[in-house]
Formats: sequence, C-alpha cells, structure tokens
Amino acid sequence: MTIVKFKKAPLWLALNLILVSACGGSSGSEPAVTPPTSGNPPPVVIPPPVTNAPTFTNVSVHDPSVIKVGSDFYIFGSHLAAAKSADLQNWTLVADGVNANNKLMPNAASEIKETFDWAQTSTLWAADVIEIGGKFYMYYNACKGDSPRSALGIAVADSVEGPYKNQQLLLKSGMWGEPSEDGSIYDATIHPNVVDPDVFFDKAGRLWMLYGSYSGGLFILELDKATGVPLPDQGYGKHLMGGNHSRIEGGYVLYSPDSDYYYLFVSFGGLDANGGYNIRVARSSNPEGPYFDALGNSMADVKSNPALPLFDDASIAPYAEKLMGNFLFERQSSEAGTGIGTGYVSPGHNSAYYDESSGQYFLMFHTRFPQQGEQHQVRVHQMFINKNGWPVVAPHRYAANTDKTVTAEQLAGSYKLIEHGKDISADIKKPLSINLLANGSISGEKTGSWVYGVNQQISIQLDGSGSYEGVVSRQWHETPAKWTVTFSALSTEGKTVWGSQN
Repeated sequence: MTIVKFKKAPLWLALNLILVSACGGSSGSEPAVTPPTSGNPPPVVIPPPVTNAPTFTNVSVHDPSVIKVGSDFYIFGSHLAAAKSADLQNWTLVADGVNANNKLMPNAASEIKETFDWAQTSTLWAADVIEIGGKFYMYYNACKGDSPRSALGIAVADSVEGPYKNQQLLLKSGMWGEPSEDGSIYDATIHPNVVDPDVFFDKAGRLWMLYGSYSGGLFILELDKATGVPLPDQGYGKHLMGGNHSRIEGGYVLYSPDSDYYYLFVSFGGLDANGGYNIRVARSSNPEGPYFDALGNSMADVKSNPALPLFDDASIAPYAEKLMGNFLFERQSSEAGTGIGTGYVSPGHNSAYYDESSGQYFLMFHTRFPQQGEQHQVRVHQMFINKNGWPVVAPHRYAANTDKTVTAEQLAGSYKLIEHGKDISADIKKPLSINLLANGSISGEKTGSWVYGVNQQISIQLDGSGSYEGVVSRQWHETPAKWTVTFSALSTEGKTVWGSQN
C-alpha cells in the first residue's frame, strides 16, 4: 500500500531575539523558411497554431497542501484558503479568509476561539487535511507572527469541503518562562513553533505529523491512526532539523515506492519576494528519520550558529539538496513570445503527490514572480527520480502531455541553462547559453559532456561545476507557447541545473 500526504504554511519575523517564521512533440516545431527569390523581400512566416496547447486557470493559495479526493485534487493553505482541480492545471477557489462566509469553517472565530486567544491573532496559518476512517481531519494552526506563540489543533468534517467542527487543541508553543509540552521551560532556540503540520501515513500504515518552523526547528510525532491525536508521552516529539531560529520551515514528507525512500521537503530562507525562499530535500529509510543529504550530512545537525546574527543563513545554506530557487528563463528581444520570460521568485512551502495509477510525481508550491512584488500563485511541476534515487523537478509548470518520449537526436541542440546553486539569496538566476552537441560534448558559456541513458536519464558533466544526474522530459514553455525539450539534474553537492531547449 502506497500512501502519501502533504503540507505547508506562511511566514514570520522576529521579536526580542526569540522568534519565528512562516511559520516531444512536433506540434511546437517551427516551419521551414523558404529562401527568398533574388530581389524579393523574404516571406512573412506565421507559425502554425499549436493544436495541443494546454490551458491554465491560476489561483492564489499560500502554502498549498494537497489531498486527492475522488478525481479531484484539493489544496489547503493559510487563511482558511482552499482550491480544487481535476487536472492540476485549472484551479477553482473553494474558500478564502477567516470569515463567516468561509464554507470550510463558517464560525471559526468561535469554533476555535481557544486557538485564536492563545496565538493572539485572528487568522490561521497553513492547514493540512487528511482522510482518516472516511472522515476528513483538518490540522489547523495559528501564530502570533512576531514570536512563536502558536497553537495547533484538529477539526473534523464528513466532506473535504467542510464544514469542519473543532475536535481539540493538540499543541501550544511560546509559553515564555513556563513549562512547555515536554515539561521543560519553553526555549525557542530548541523547542518548536507549532505550525505548518504535515500529516501522513507511512508504508506500514502508521500515522505521523511533521511540523515546525524557524525557532527550534522541525519535529515529528506519531499519531493514533484511529483518532488522529498524538500517542501519549511524546512531548513535542522527535527533532528532525533546524534550531537556533534558522530559517527552515514548510516541511513535507513523501514516500517513493520507486526508491523506497521518504523524502523530507523543506523551504530555506524567507517567503517574501526579497527572502530567498528555496525548496530543498533530504531523505531517509524511515518516516521518523534521521534524514540525510547526498553527502551524508544529518539534517538533525543543520541549524543556525547562535554566535551569529538572528536568522543566520550562512550556517544552513550548504545542506540538503536545493531543487529550485529564484530564476528567470529570460526572453531575448529576438525570441518568440512576450514579456521578460518565465521565472519564479521565492518558490516554496510545497506539498507533493505520488500518483499510483500513472507513476508520476508532482510538486505543488506557491511562488512570487520577477518584477511582480508580493503577488503569488500556486504552481505544479512534475518530478522524477534520478538514477541516484533523488527527486529532480521539471523546469516548467506541469501540463499533461501524451508525447513524452525524447530521442537523443531531439535532445541535441541549444539550451538556456539555469544553475540554481546552493545560496539563500534574493538574486534571480539568469540563464547561460549552452549546446548539447551530437558527439556528446557541451559547448557555449559552459563546456563539458553529456550521456543519454535509459528511461530518459541524463548524465551531465560541466567543467568547473561538477557532475549531475537527471531526467529529460518534454514540457510546455509558456513564453514561446510551445512544447520544449528540457532536462533537470542534481549533483552530489545538492546543486540543481535546468535546461530548456531553444
């Protein structure tokens, strides 16, 4: 039995030194140009319409956590927001805002008054919903925002769209000078901020809740799989990652039946447009960890240096596999399409899904965009497992495509190359121009070599940058509005490169 579950929530800042956080296809090919007759102007070439162009309907749900019910995908996020889609491309908003008109929990102000009173807020952070015994359990949470004074509880509904009725409060944090959930005096450098829950079943049918943001890091608790509440005598649970107010949050665990690993996705950095949010991953053979990166570093040791300023990113940047950060596939004036190109700013707080029927993996997250401030939308990208057992993320947003096979001849060509690196920075990665030559060499602004293997696996060596293992796919590139050959590959050092064919 393969079971999966999802998660995520918003941001935070600091107070007093104690803290917080956020919480292919020929259809896209260009026609041949007939050489002009001497003395005549060249003909105007109008590309044929793309007959299998996908459609998209965008939605804004911060910190999307996914669950599939019947044929529909639902995402739940902060501020009691939710949306649904049948195809992961076209989304419909289901609910938004903590108010009397929200169908998920119309009377939230009174229904979970204890939570709002403790957290000293009137809104909610990232919710997570899971089905247990035919009912739907919403793990809601609220945070003061300028400190880790938070509360996390469960509400239950007969329908995924609610209404949800409060069951009980589970955890509190931020009780300064008072005993915490584990009996010791609360210390924000080692104890969690109880937000951003991700509840999931493991392959053996045990139920777990991952949670936490900034403060003392991410923790995991085992839950009673009949009631959804934590098993007794666990306190805050087991520490998995982070501490000393390191900017690590939005944890989400996905099991892969292909690799037999549990993948712990997290977001490093700050979620706003200048925060450098980026998505990373570590893995374990066990749902409760320990989790490691490809170099064998234990995530339990990854935390900020207390001797450095608050929100020290330098201490954590070298760890975990960075799957994506800020980037822009910049469009040149001579290239097809309009606008500056396709790119993201501060993508993060993801959930993930494995589809048993198709064997496909998907990554759902919110993102901001270059030159668009704090506006954010949900994006879904397909993921693949490379030959080293690590997930890699397709460079362009997901669109269903029946033309998936890419031959070596189709793979050869010129590309825009994005190097995501390992930094936590507001800088936007711009593309380099490279060529995958038919003889297996790479030329252009980066040189090296490439080998195309079975199951569309690609091995890339970039001079001065290292070796990468990845997967080739055909993706819809929105800027030129065409199907494009792409690759996504990951190095042992945890650095990702993306290629999008010109």
